[in-house]
Amino acid sequence: MQPIERLTDRLEAPSLDDRSYRVIRLPNKLEALLVHDPETDKASASVNVKVGSFSDADDMPGMAHAVEHLLFMGTKKYPKENAYSLYLSSHSGYSNAYTASTETNYYFEVAASAESTLEDTKPAADESPLYGALDRFAQFFVAPLFLSETLDRELKAVDSENKKNLQDDNWRLSQLNKSLSNPKHPYHHFSTGNLETLRDAPRKRGVEIRKEFMDFHEKHYSANRMKLVLLGKEPLDELESWVADLFADVRNKDLPRNRWDGVQPYSDKEVLTQVFAKPVMETRLLDIYFLYQDEEHMYRTQPNRYLSHLIGHEGPGSILAYIKAKGWANGLSAGAMEVCEGSAFFTISIRLTIDGLKEYQQVVKTVFQYISMMKEQPPQKWIVDEVKGMAEVDFRFKQKSPASSFTSKLSSVMQKPLPREWLLSGSKLIREFDAEAIAKAMSYLKTDNYRLTIVSQEFPGDWDHKEKWYGTEYRTERIPPDFEDAVRKAGESTSKDRPAELHLPHVNEFIPTRLTVEKKEVAEPASNPKLIRNEEGVRTWWKKDDRFWVPKGNIITTLRSPLTGVTPSNMMKTKLYCELVKDALDEYSYDAEIAGLDYGLDSNGVGLSVDISGYNDKMDVLLEKVLVGMRDLEVKPDRFKVVKERLLRGYRNYVFQQPYRQVGDYTRWLGSDRGYINEECLAEIPHLTPEDIASFGPQLLQQVHIEILAHGNLYKQDALRMTSLIESTLKPRTLPESQWQVRRNLILPKGSDSTYRRTLGDPANVNNCIEYYLYVGYYTDNLLRAKLLLLAQMTDEPGFDQLRTKEQLGYIVFTGVKLAQTTMGYRVVVQSERSPEYLEERINAFLAMFAQSLEDTSQQDFESHKKSLINKRLEKVKNLDEESSRFWGFIGAEYFNFNQVEVDVANIRSLSKQDLVEFYGHYIHPTSPHRAKLSVHMIAQTSPKQVAGNMSAAEQKGKVIDILCKYMTSLGVGVDEDKLQSRFENVDVAAGDQSAMIDAVATYLTEDAQVPAEHAQQVIEQGQTLMGTILPGLGIEVQPATNGVEESDLPPVPPVKETTFIDNVHEYKASLEATAGPRPMMPLSAFEESEPKL
Repeated sequence: MQPIERLTDRLEAPSLDDRSYRVIRLPNKLEALLVHDPETDKASASVNVKVGSFSDADDMPGMAHAVEHLLFMGTKKYPKENAYSLYLSSHSGYSNAYTASTETNYYFEVAASAESTLEDTKPAADESPLYGALDRFAQFFVAPLFLSETLDRELKAVDSENKKNLQDDNWRLSQLNKSLSNPKHPYHHFSTGNLETLRDAPRKRGVEIRKEFMDFHEKHYSANRMKLVLLGKEPLDELESWVADLFADVRNKDLPRNRWDGVQPYSDKEVLTQVFAKPVMETRLLDIYFLYQDEEHMYRTQPNRYLSHLIGHEGPGSILAYIKAKGWANGLSAGAMEVCEGSAFFTISIRLTIDGLKEYQQVVKTVFQYISMMKEQPPQKWIVDEVKGMAEVDFRFKQKSPASSFTSKLSSVMQKPLPREWLLSGSKLIREFDAEAIAKAMSYLKTDNYRLTIVSQEFPGDWDHKEKWYGTEYRTERIPPDFEDAVRKAGESTSKDRPAELHLPHVNEFIPTRLTVEKKEVAEPASNPKLIRNEEGVRTWWKKDDRFWVPKGNIITTLRSPLTGVTPSNMMKTKLYCELVKDALDEYSYDAEIAGLDYGLDSNGVGLSVDISGYNDKMDVLLEKVLVGMRDLEVKPDRFKVVKERLLRGYRNYVFQQPYRQVGDYTRWLGSDRGYINEECLAEIPHLTPEDIASFGPQLLQQVHIEILAHGNLYKQDALRMTSLIESTLKPRTLPESQWQVRRNLILPKGSDSTYRRTLGDPANVNNCIEYYLYVGYYTDNLLRAKLLLLAQMTDEPGFDQLRTKEQLGYIVFTGVKLAQTTMGYRVVVQSERSPEYLEERINAFLAMFAQSLEDTSQQDFESHKKSLINKRLEKVKNLDEESSRFWGFIGAEYFNFNQVEVDVANIRSLSKQDLVEFYGHYIHPTSPHRAKLSVHMIAQTSPKQVAGNMSAAEQKGKVIDILCKYMTSLGVGVDEDKLQSRFENVDVAAGDQSAMIDAVATYLTEDAQVPAEHAQQVIEQGQTLMGTILPGLGIEVQPATNGVEESDLPPVPPVKETTFIDNVHEYKASLEATAGPRPMMPLSAFEESEPKL
């Protein structure tokens, strides 16, 4: 047997990186990067396979994506379809995968050790969680089963995933660009797939689809196309032995690397065209696509970064600064977009204003004038040096990311032709200035090598085509000759005939120069910040970083004011004020942003939040500029008009979000004693004037309480100085504690069951959604909280497996804890084409079924779940930002419970199985007389209740029979309508009894039409999909769950009390008691500094 080849163990790494690395190649040519991290509490692996949707068969789009789904459904060694997910769930883990154009990426994350950090919690098994997960994972690539019984369900999952994206403009516009590209290039493909492309159409052609997927795997999956990244606590030698053992049987077929060199995504037919597209959301975009070079082998110079730095710049002299001053645009981004080996785009995307849409041709001319200015002078070394230097600083002080994010990204990077020593740094660092390469890159940005896409709901209004896969309305045409000529002249312009406002950026004064960190050995990092000022008007929290040792910091501030949230009008005034300040600071702050120093300004629940984060060298400079901008804001009518319209558009677009992204807002609103929903805020925006904001801003800052967290490479005097800077710049009066807003939630009464119904705003959306919420109690009840957390851990995988995998209710299914400001509960969210009432029944059935599963859980499995949850709770923060966010979460919630994790862990350890059984029976079980439930039903406009109208049951039955006659005729089945009607005589069509309808059709086919059994089965299978489409369109709610599961196999629906519908929200809220507000869990004096002052 050939030995393992060790390629290198010396990777160029960040200066603080404590990991060790090794790159190996197995005899089967599978290459692996092994990562030993002695401090990690999470282990991970990722395999990247160099094949994606570009390799789909032309007549079966979505094949690569379907194969990705099917690999999860059982292997020869582990045939149980959810063996992998069950194992991960019981070891604090999870998994995911994605299919891209030229690669498919699989990854998982799991506890790094079977031992939790609790001394008396012993592992349930001797096996390493990483080894066990890796063993199951490797089998995807060794011997997947493509189980026939899971095939239909997983294809429906793919279809549901596609339907989830049908109203998403990102997907729609991306596919439009692809559909209008060169049909000879695989970029033209539809990559997601759906039931029609992956099942129904192939079956009509006589294709055995399971065999097609197995053939795709056989044809394209090979060890020499795979890159593995494995990260764990174990020594490199041990990791190497695992990989050698578990991946040795992955077959190497010596497949060549896919390339598409002979054809480009755009041919002459596609360049010099303009596409007008109508979006779902109210948005206005101008996208310029240039055919560009593949820079895969140009990793030393990366010339595209010179182009994107200048064209995407937002400071003085930039394209954006000029068109923004004209009132034409709100934002601009630019960069190279790799398509595949051999081709790429360079794209410029501009967010237009209403006036900018009218002047889009002038905007395009401005872009080409700027490009002409760039080409007019040789590439500037100082610009490359600036970008190169900042990249080196960023890489030098790069902090760790979550384990699965690290492995997934690196396995993709490994597919690039980088020296193996540069796997960590290669795509991040520019190593050489190459003026010739930059000049060549700029040569692609020419006036005969582009296509425009103009996106607007209003302009031009005469879209005459619909894109095949997403239904996007569009019109396409050649660039008009006069416009083409004007662009050509702009591209040839000189300094004499282009605007003087367009010029190269100045030297960036925000580039950090003080990068020293005073590192001190600490026995244990501090678990909370110190309270170094605690006065009536100010609280300053500070922690000098003692964990990550990077020259960075975070200043997080709340300016507490009761004015911000007292009415929807005030909320919108606050929001508009913040947006106007940021708009005024854009040009100044951009230099800071590209030098790794960002700021944020926004309204929160209790006031204004002002945040500065990044390299600490010049934090105070940016903070002062932001504060002065807030204090001295001049509300200019022209900018007010633009920013107000942008805000208004954002609130209008809310209703076009995915239903599952909306439903939680309504649950929160119904459970809060105060707060407002989107429509209430939206109604206020049109009435706001520049004078409103000019007078409101000073009122906001006039009287506040300042709460600040200074965390990172900041000394105590730095924190105190920046606190004083806020006080001296804004000079606010003190807001007494008695005037602070008290946040409270509402208590659902014991035994209550309420339902709030809401029609979704997007008329084209086909999905309903439910959030099924069970109130448990106060957030501060630590023992109850531990039980709730453990329940969420135990139902996570079974809930997904039952409701999504087995019952195929929809692509979006999740269960877990829902925390409010003062309360907590358990929730189930499902987005589905099924009616919310049906979803409610299936959730009740699952919860009743799980009660028995809980009773049957072995003590070993119960302890395993406890251990898994404890490991999750004790997971270490990965970087400075994570720790800052954790601290601020405790401060902002006003409980100051910095030890909550330790409290949770202690309570989880104490729980017995009987404790959880009793908890479940009281708070969760559908038949419990004690449980308190609130359901929110988001109803699609195309749902049965919306479309039924006045159609009678007889009319509904007649239409169904008529459609079935046409359907069977199209499949070559002779139809006797009278006989078919007689088979439907006792079928309750109006009630949605789909099983009875299918039985009636089956009886007709076999007994009346004498159709052969195999053909009849094919007609019935395709007919089920048809029925699922036509019945809702006739106002009929489909009741049975026959998504690959026999109705008799489904968990039975338990009897539950009748729900009360919420028709008047004000009366509903008025009937509920409110909780106490949040209070410190211990005296704040306990956090005050007792050590000698620095």
